Amino acid sequence: MPEDIFMTNGTVVGLAICLQMLAEEGDEVMILTPPWLGYRRMVHFTGAVAVAVPVDINTFDMDLEAIKAAITERTRAIIVNSPHNPTGKIFSVPTLERLAAILTEASKRYGQPIYLISDETFSRIVFDHQACPSPTQFYPFSFLVYGYSKTLMAPGQRIGYIALPSTMPNREEIRRVIAILQGSAFGWCYPSVLMQYALGDLEQLNINIEHLQKKRDWMVKALRDMGYKLRPPDGTFFLLVRSPWQDDCTFAELLAIHDVFVLPGNPQEIPSYFRISLTASVDMISRALPKFLWR
Repeated sequence: MPEDIFMTNGTVVGLAICLQMLAEEGDEVMILTPPWLGYRRMVHFTGAVAVAVPVDINTFDMDLEAIKAAITERTRAIIVNSPHNPTGKIFSVPTLERLAAILTEASKRYGQPIYLISDETFSRIVFDHQACPSPTQFYPFSFLVYGYSKTLMAPGQRIGYIALPSTMPNREEIRRVIAILQGSAFGWCYPSVLMQYALGDLEQLNINIEHLQKKRDWMVKALRDMGYKLRPPDGTFFLLVRSPWQDDCTFAELLAIHDVFVLPGNPQEIPSYFRISLTASVDMISRALPKFLWR
Protein backbone atom coordinates (compact mmCIF):
# COMPACT_ATOMS: atom_id res chain seq x y z
CA MET A 1 0.00 0.00 0.00
CA PRO A 2 1.32 3.53 -0.72
CA GLU A 3 1.17 4.49 2.96
CA ASP A 4 3.55 1.61 3.73
CA ILE A 5 6.37 3.06 1.60
CA PHE A 6 8.63 5.72 3.10
CA MET A 7 11.01 7.51 0.73
CA THR A 8 14.58 8.05 1.96
CA ASN A 9 17.74 9.57 0.55
CA GLY A 10 19.41 6.20 0.08
CA THR A 11 19.71 2.74 1.60
CA VAL A 12 22.03 3.86 4.40
CA VAL A 13 19.47 6.30 5.75
CA GLY A 14 16.74 3.68 5.49
CA LEU A 15 18.84 1.23 7.50
CA ALA A 16 19.70 3.91 10.07
CA ILE A 17 16.02 4.78 10.57
CA CYS A 18 15.11 1.13 11.14
CA LEU A 19 17.94 0.59 13.60
CA GLN A 20 17.17 3.82 15.47
CA MET A 21 13.56 2.72 15.79
CA LEU A 22 14.29 -0.84 16.96
CA ALA A 23 17.45 -0.78 19.07
CA GLU A 24 18.88 1.17 21.99
CA GLU A 25 21.58 0.95 24.66
CA GLY A 26 22.17 -2.63 25.77
CA ASP A 27 20.24 -4.27 22.93
CA GLU A 28 21.73 -6.66 20.38
CA VAL A 29 21.44 -6.68 16.59
CA MET A 30 22.65 -9.70 14.64
CA ILE A 31 24.65 -9.23 11.45
CA LEU A 32 25.84 -11.87 9.03
CA THR A 33 29.60 -11.86 8.55
CA PRO A 34 31.40 -11.03 6.41
CA PRO A 35 29.22 -7.92 6.56
CA TRP A 36 28.82 -4.77 4.55
CA LEU A 37 31.36 -2.37 6.01
CA GLY A 38 28.85 0.02 7.55
CA TYR A 39 26.65 -2.32 9.60
CA ARG A 40 28.75 -2.39 12.77
CA ARG A 41 29.07 1.40 12.92
CA MET A 42 25.36 1.88 12.36
CA VAL A 43 24.44 -0.56 15.12
CA HIS A 44 26.99 1.04 17.45
CA PHE A 45 25.43 4.46 16.79
CA THR A 46 22.20 3.28 18.45
CA GLY A 47 24.04 2.10 21.57
CA ALA A 48 23.32 -1.54 20.73
CA VAL A 49 25.87 -4.31 20.23
CA ALA A 50 26.42 -5.93 16.83
CA VAL A 51 26.44 -9.74 17.25
CA ALA A 52 28.34 -11.38 14.40
CA VAL A 53 27.10 -14.68 12.98
CA PRO A 54 29.45 -16.02 10.27
CA VAL A 55 28.03 -17.53 7.11
CA ASP A 56 29.10 -21.04 6.13
CA ILE A 57 32.58 -20.47 4.68
CA ASN A 58 32.17 -23.32 2.18
CA THR A 59 28.77 -22.39 0.74
CA PHE A 60 28.38 -18.77 1.89
CA ASP A 61 24.87 -19.75 3.04
CA MET A 62 23.38 -18.70 6.37
CA ASP A 63 24.37 -20.84 9.34
CA LEU A 64 20.87 -21.17 10.75
CA GLU A 65 21.93 -23.13 13.82
CA ALA A 66 24.46 -20.44 14.68
CA ILE A 67 21.78 -17.77 14.27
CA LYS A 68 19.45 -19.72 16.54
CA ALA A 69 22.18 -20.10 19.17
CA ALA A 70 23.08 -16.39 19.04
CA ILE A 71 19.58 -15.12 19.87
CA THR A 72 19.16 -13.87 23.44
CA GLU A 73 16.54 -11.93 25.37
CA ARG A 74 18.35 -8.74 24.27
CA THR A 75 18.13 -9.51 20.53
CA ARG A 76 16.03 -6.87 18.81
CA ALA A 77 16.79 -7.38 15.12
CA ILE A 78 18.78 -9.21 12.46
CA ILE A 79 20.07 -7.58 9.28
CA VAL A 80 19.96 -9.79 6.17
CA ASN A 81 21.03 -8.72 2.70
CA SER A 82 20.46 -10.89 -0.35
CA PRO A 83 22.30 -11.13 -2.65
CA HIS A 84 24.80 -10.93 0.15
CA ASN A 85 27.55 -8.35 0.04
CA PRO A 86 30.40 -9.34 -0.28
CA THR A 87 29.84 -13.04 -1.10
CA GLY A 88 27.13 -12.61 -3.75
CA LYS A 89 25.04 -15.43 -2.26
CA ILE A 90 21.27 -15.42 -2.83
CA PHE A 91 19.50 -16.97 0.14
CA SER A 92 16.96 -19.56 -0.97
CA VAL A 93 13.28 -19.85 -0.09
CA PRO A 94 13.85 -22.89 2.21
CA THR A 95 16.62 -21.00 4.03
CA LEU A 96 14.45 -17.91 4.50
CA GLU A 97 11.51 -20.03 5.64
CA ARG A 98 13.67 -21.72 8.28
CA LEU A 99 15.04 -18.35 9.38
CA ALA A 100 11.47 -17.07 9.76
CA ALA A 101 10.58 -20.10 11.88
CA ILE A 102 13.61 -19.50 14.13
CA LEU A 103 12.74 -15.81 14.60
CA THR A 104 9.06 -16.61 15.24
CA GLU A 105 9.89 -19.18 17.89
CA ALA A 106 12.42 -16.90 19.60
CA SER A 107 10.00 -13.96 19.55
CA LYS A 108 7.39 -16.05 21.32
CA ARG A 109 9.94 -17.36 23.81
CA TYR A 110 11.10 -13.90 24.85
CA GLY A 111 7.72 -12.21 24.60
CA GLN A 112 8.68 -9.54 22.06
CA PRO A 113 9.26 -9.51 18.30
CA ILE A 114 12.71 -9.89 16.82
CA TYR A 115 12.60 -7.75 13.69
CA LEU A 116 14.19 -8.58 10.36
CA ILE A 117 15.76 -5.72 8.39
CA SER A 118 16.11 -6.82 4.77
CA ASP A 119 18.79 -4.80 2.95
CA GLU A 120 17.86 -5.41 -0.70
CA THR A 121 20.35 -3.04 -2.29
CA PHE A 122 21.48 -5.67 -4.81
CA SER A 123 18.18 -7.52 -5.25
CA ARG A 124 17.87 -6.46 -8.91
CA ILE A 125 21.45 -7.38 -9.79
CA VAL A 126 21.24 -11.17 -10.12
CA PHE A 127 22.74 -13.60 -12.61
CA ASP A 128 21.58 -16.68 -14.55
CA HIS A 129 17.94 -15.50 -14.48
CA GLN A 130 17.66 -16.54 -10.85
CA ALA A 131 14.90 -15.41 -8.54
CA CYS A 132 15.93 -13.38 -5.51
CA PRO A 133 13.21 -13.91 -2.88
CA SER A 134 12.71 -11.16 -0.34
CA PRO A 135 12.99 -12.28 3.31
CA THR A 136 9.97 -10.07 4.00
CA GLN A 137 7.77 -12.60 2.17
CA PHE A 138 8.21 -15.12 4.97
CA TYR A 139 8.24 -13.15 8.21
CA PRO A 140 5.74 -10.47 9.27
CA PHE A 141 8.02 -8.39 11.53
CA SER A 142 10.15 -7.20 8.60
CA PHE A 143 11.36 -4.01 6.95
CA LEU A 144 12.44 -3.93 3.30
CA VAL A 145 15.13 -1.31 2.66
CA TYR A 146 16.12 -0.46 -0.90
CA GLY A 147 18.17 2.16 -2.74
CA TYR A 148 18.68 2.84 -6.44
CA SER A 149 22.35 3.85 -6.50
CA LYS A 150 23.73 0.35 -7.20
CA THR A 151 21.08 -0.57 -9.77
CA LEU A 152 21.63 2.68 -11.64
CA MET A 153 25.42 2.74 -11.11
CA ALA A 154 24.97 6.26 -9.76
CA PRO A 155 26.32 6.30 -6.19
CA GLY A 156 25.93 10.06 -5.83
CA GLN A 157 22.19 10.01 -6.54
CA ARG A 158 20.60 9.18 -3.21
CA ILE A 159 17.06 7.85 -3.37
CA GLY A 160 15.51 4.77 -1.81
CA TYR A 161 12.76 3.65 0.51
CA ILE A 162 11.63 1.62 3.49
CA ALA A 163 8.65 -0.66 2.78
CA LEU A 164 6.49 -2.55 5.24
CA PRO A 165 5.11 -5.96 4.22
CA SER A 166 1.34 -6.32 4.26
CA THR A 167 1.70 -8.73 7.19
CA MET A 168 3.44 -6.25 9.53
CA PRO A 169 1.54 -5.89 12.86
CA ASN A 170 1.26 -2.57 14.72
CA ARG A 171 1.32 -0.74 11.40
CA GLU A 172 -0.03 2.60 12.59
CA GLU A 173 2.52 2.98 15.38
CA ILE A 174 5.38 1.93 13.11
CA ARG A 175 4.29 4.36 10.39
CA ARG A 176 4.17 7.15 12.96
CA VAL A 177 7.66 6.45 14.31
CA ILE A 178 9.23 6.18 10.84
CA ALA A 179 7.64 9.48 9.83
CA ILE A 180 9.11 11.17 12.92
CA LEU A 181 12.57 9.74 12.30
CA GLN A 182 12.48 10.76 8.64
CA GLY A 183 12.28 14.38 9.62
CA SER A 184 14.31 14.67 12.81
CA ALA A 185 16.78 11.95 13.84
CA PHE A 186 19.40 12.44 11.11
CA GLY A 187 18.39 15.73 9.58
CA TRP A 188 16.21 15.79 6.49
CA CYS A 189 15.95 12.15 5.35
CA TYR A 190 13.78 12.57 2.26
CA PRO A 191 15.22 12.42 -1.29
CA SER A 192 15.18 15.62 -3.30
CA VAL A 193 11.91 16.57 -4.97
CA LEU A 194 13.57 16.30 -8.39
CA MET A 195 14.61 12.69 -7.68
CA GLN A 196 11.12 11.85 -6.45
CA TYR A 197 9.55 13.20 -9.63
CA ALA A 198 12.01 11.09 -11.63
CA LEU A 199 11.15 7.91 -9.74
CA GLY A 200 8.78 6.57 -12.40
CA ASP A 201 11.53 6.78 -15.00
CA LEU A 202 14.18 5.43 -12.63
CA GLU A 203 12.06 2.33 -12.00
CA GLN A 204 12.37 1.46 -15.70
CA LEU A 205 16.17 1.57 -15.67
CA ASN A 206 18.62 -1.14 -14.69
CA ILE A 207 22.24 -2.09 -15.01
CA ASN A 208 23.07 -4.22 -18.08
CA ILE A 209 22.93 -7.61 -16.35
CA GLU A 210 23.90 -9.58 -19.47
CA HIS A 211 27.05 -7.52 -19.93
CA LEU A 212 27.88 -7.79 -16.22
CA GLN A 213 27.38 -11.56 -16.26
CA LYS A 214 29.70 -11.94 -19.25
CA LYS A 215 32.40 -10.13 -17.28
CA ARG A 216 31.70 -12.32 -14.26
CA ASP A 217 32.01 -15.53 -16.30
CA TRP A 218 35.13 -14.27 -18.07
CA MET A 219 36.91 -13.36 -14.85
CA VAL A 220 35.82 -16.51 -12.97
CA LYS A 221 37.21 -18.75 -15.74
CA ALA A 222 40.41 -16.75 -16.17
CA LEU A 223 41.18 -16.68 -12.44
CA ARG A 224 40.36 -20.36 -11.99
CA ASP A 225 42.64 -21.22 -14.90
CA MET A 226 45.40 -19.40 -13.02
CA GLY A 227 44.74 -21.51 -9.92
CA TYR A 228 42.64 -19.08 -7.89
CA LYS A 229 39.77 -20.43 -5.82
CA LEU A 230 36.40 -18.65 -5.92
CA ARG A 231 32.65 -19.25 -6.08
CA PRO A 232 30.76 -17.48 -8.86
CA PRO A 233 28.45 -14.94 -7.20
CA ASP A 234 24.69 -15.31 -7.65
CA GLY A 235 24.37 -11.52 -7.71
CA THR A 236 25.99 -8.14 -6.83
CA PHE A 237 28.87 -6.86 -8.95
CA PHE A 238 31.69 -8.35 -6.88
CA LEU A 239 33.93 -11.41 -7.03
CA LEU A 240 35.22 -12.75 -3.73
CA VAL A 241 38.48 -14.58 -4.41
CA ARG A 242 40.68 -16.67 -2.13
CA SER A 243 44.04 -14.96 -1.75
CA PRO A 244 47.06 -17.09 -2.75
CA TRP A 245 48.87 -15.48 0.20
CA GLN A 246 47.56 -15.83 3.73
CA ASP A 247 48.10 -12.10 4.24
CA ASP A 248 45.47 -10.72 1.88
CA CYS A 249 46.43 -7.12 2.61
CA THR A 250 50.02 -7.71 1.51
CA PHE A 251 48.81 -9.45 -1.64
CA ALA A 252 46.49 -6.52 -2.39
CA GLU A 253 49.50 -4.21 -2.02
CA LEU A 254 51.43 -6.34 -4.54
CA LEU A 255 48.60 -6.02 -7.05
CA ALA A 256 48.43 -2.27 -6.43
CA ILE A 257 52.12 -1.96 -7.36
CA HIS A 258 51.06 -3.28 -10.77
CA ASP A 259 48.08 -0.89 -10.97
CA VAL A 260 45.47 -3.50 -10.08
CA PHE A 261 43.30 -2.42 -7.18
CA VAL A 262 41.28 -4.89 -5.10
CA LEU A 263 39.74 -4.72 -1.63
CA PRO A 264 41.48 -7.07 0.84
CA GLY A 265 39.23 -9.29 2.92
CA ASN A 266 40.39 -8.17 6.36
CA PRO A 267 38.35 -4.92 6.39
CA GLN A 268 35.24 -6.98 5.55
CA GLU A 269 35.99 -9.61 8.20
CA ILE A 270 36.88 -12.36 5.75
CA PRO A 271 40.69 -12.66 5.94
CA SER A 272 42.60 -14.54 3.23
CA TYR A 273 40.20 -13.28 0.55
CA PHE A 274 40.07 -10.22 -1.67
CA ARG A 275 37.22 -8.57 -3.57
CA ILE A 276 37.15 -7.52 -7.21
CA SER A 277 34.60 -5.14 -8.72
CA LEU A 278 32.97 -6.27 -11.96
CA THR A 279 32.15 -2.65 -12.80
CA ALA A 280 35.59 -2.30 -14.40
CA SER A 281 35.48 -1.84 -18.17
CA VAL A 282 36.37 -4.63 -20.59
CA ASP A 283 39.61 -2.81 -21.41
CA MET A 284 40.52 -2.51 -17.73
CA ILE A 285 39.85 -6.22 -17.14
CA SER A 286 41.91 -7.18 -20.21
CA ARG A 287 44.87 -5.19 -18.90
CA ALA A 288 44.47 -6.39 -15.31
CA LEU A 289 44.02 -10.15 -15.69
CA PRO A 290 47.60 -10.99 -16.81
CA LYS A 291 48.90 -9.25 -13.71
CA PHE A 292 47.15 -11.75 -11.45
CA LEU A 293 49.78 -14.27 -12.60
CA TRP A 294 52.38 -12.39 -10.54
CA ARG A 295 51.60 -14.17 -7.31
